[in-house]
Amino acid sequence: MALIVQKYGGTSVGSIEKIQNVAKKVIEEHKKGNRMVVVLSAMSGETNKLIELAHQMTADPDTRELDVLMATGEQVSIALFSMAVKSMGYDACSLLGFQVGIRTDQIYGKARIQDIRTERVFQELEKNRIVSIAGFQGLDEEGNITTLGRGGSDTTAVAMAAALKADVCEIYTDVTGVFTTDPNICPRARKMDYISYEEMLEMASLGAKVLEIRSVEFAKKFNVPIHVRSTFSNERGTMVVSETKDMEKITVSGIAFNKNEARITISKVPDKPGIAAAIFNPLVKAGIVVDMIVQNTSEEGLTDLTFTVAKADFYKSMKFLSDVAKGIGAEKVLGDENIAKVSIIGVGMRTHAGVAQKMFTTLAKENINIMMISTSEIKISCVIEEKYTELAVRVLHEAFGLENGTQI
Repeated sequence: MALIVQKYGGTSVGSIEKIQNVAKKVIEEHKKGNRMVVVLSAMSGETNKLIELAHQMTADPDTRELDVLMATGEQVSIALFSMAVKSMGYDACSLLGFQVGIRTDQIYGKARIQDIRTERVFQELEKNRIVSIAGFQGLDEEGNITTLGRGGSDTTAVAMAAALKADVCEIYTDVTGVFTTDPNICPRARKMDYISYEEMLEMASLGAKVLEIRSVEFAKKFNVPIHVRSTFSNERGTMVVSETKDMEKITVSGIAFNKNEARITISKVPDKPGIAAAIFNPLVKAGIVVDMIVQNTSEEGLTDLTFTVAKADFYKSMKFLSDVAKGIGAEKVLGDENIAKVSIIGVGMRTHAGVAQKMFTTLAKENINIMMISTSEIKISCVIEEKYTELAVRVLHEAFGLENGTQI
């Protein structure tokens, strides 16, 4: 008898009929003797509707109250799911984040899970009930409802699987697994049978939308196997697991891209200790994540500092940095939203030479200019003009032979 945590996204529970289908799938596993914990997202489109309501009320909604509002979407899903299970002759119990004991920090809209108390879940499982849990939400130390940000239900599911020591965490979505790149852009993209935690972390952080990055962090830390698969098919999906030697035989496993970043340059910054800290401290305090950073010397004693942030944080960042630039004596702050980041990922890059050169040559052949470069052991990222994103993905996918998975 296994303990299985399943997560179903918004498209999987987007209607009454779909929720009933999910209930049938869960019951089938329950009938095999497995203990079932099901994490649900809000019904497709519901979170956006709630955000729209908030903005109809005020242009700048209070973040605490916005979290209270957004958390209601998942409450609807788990209640309807439990009703469906009960109508089919099986017992179920729905639990909100605070009832489960999901404790988070106090950053509204982007809260991070700090602790999970599993007693209530195990009590319900002992009663032979299917337990449905609201994804995306928790409770801070002062008893306030918090939400985990976009994709937060993935994080809830994997964190629950880790806390419960589940045998597997199955992430059900509208795709059949993790592909070498987005098949909507590259029709020859191939579904992978396995991908390592490290590769999935890079792909998630670099724009792949299959899994939320914090969910993969939890899985890696607690060695939780994740099975990414489709709600609408019985086809085997992709297993996200620890790295194996066979994975190193493939130089590049996947290509990710992200159009949701913006580039900021602060020109003629005094080149002295403490300046970088002065620039980034206001962003850190505002919860703004800075990604790629490049520093170039422009003239004696001065430097240009360029970095990327999420496009959603662009205007807020520009506002903060305009004040910072005046305070440190920098010349000006420039911004560019028309960029994209294209990345190649693979654990095999650790043991294969010439990967960067091949990437740069491939882009050069298409006259695609590289604005910024960032590397790690298993990835290379290039910032390019946004209009070349799809072309870059396709030519790189072909150059590294990802359609057949046999390149070395």
